[in-house]
Amino acid sequence: MPITTVGLDADDTLWHNETLFRLTHDRFAEMLAEHGDRDTIEARLHETEGRNLRLYGYGIKGFTLSMIETAMELTGGEPPPRVISEILAAGREMLGHPVEPLPGVDEALAELSERYRLVLITKGDLLDQERKLAASGLGDLFAGVEIVSEKTADTYRTVFNRHGTGPEEAVMAGNSMKSDVLPAIAAGAWAAHIPYVITWAHELADAPKNEPRFAALGSISELPDWVDGVA
Repeated sequence: MPITTVGLDADDTLWHNETLFRLTHDRFAEMLAEHGDRDTIEARLHETEGRNLRLYGYGIKGFTLSMIETAMELTGGEPPPRVISEILAAGREMLGHPVEPLPGVDEALAELSERYRLVLITKGDLLDQERKLAASGLGDLFAGVEIVSEKTADTYRTVFNRHGTGPEEAVMAGNSMKSDVLPAIAAGAWAAHIPYVITWAHELADAPKNEPRFAALGSISELPDWVDGVA
């Protein structure tokens, strides 16, 4: 089966993202230290984020709103104005954070783009994802860009039919087993897991077993050779 199209995740696959969120988590816990220990604050924020994903979607803006909501819950509905101001400042800083491609990304994408149609498939806030792609300097390598609310098997079928020759002749690569691997395989595509040093708790999932269309790679630098082998 020939491969014509390679889909790539953005955050934590092409550039740092979760590290920035982790730093903001630390900052948030410090803001509310007098209202609970680190584990309690983290658990409440995790619960709030999970509850709000269907309302706010993925991204920094939804995360900022979840921090405000968690602060209100932990302070009995009366968070100090200073805390709200610091949360908003943290969100703005995240939205303006510089974007730098991860090691090996430039070379891998340049090599893949010579032989395959590249499509960026990412979740998150539209404006922020567009900003990061523009700042990364990688935009010209992609034949298509899809910023979606959720990554499901139907999402991949639609994207690979729109930008390629269908999921059966496509590969998806990313750091999330839950979003980048399992639904892509369910759609009929091949999938490569490229781990990042941190995985967001809401993206954790087990790797598929005895699945010939799946590969666990050590880094994105291994992706071109693996795709060539599949093709």
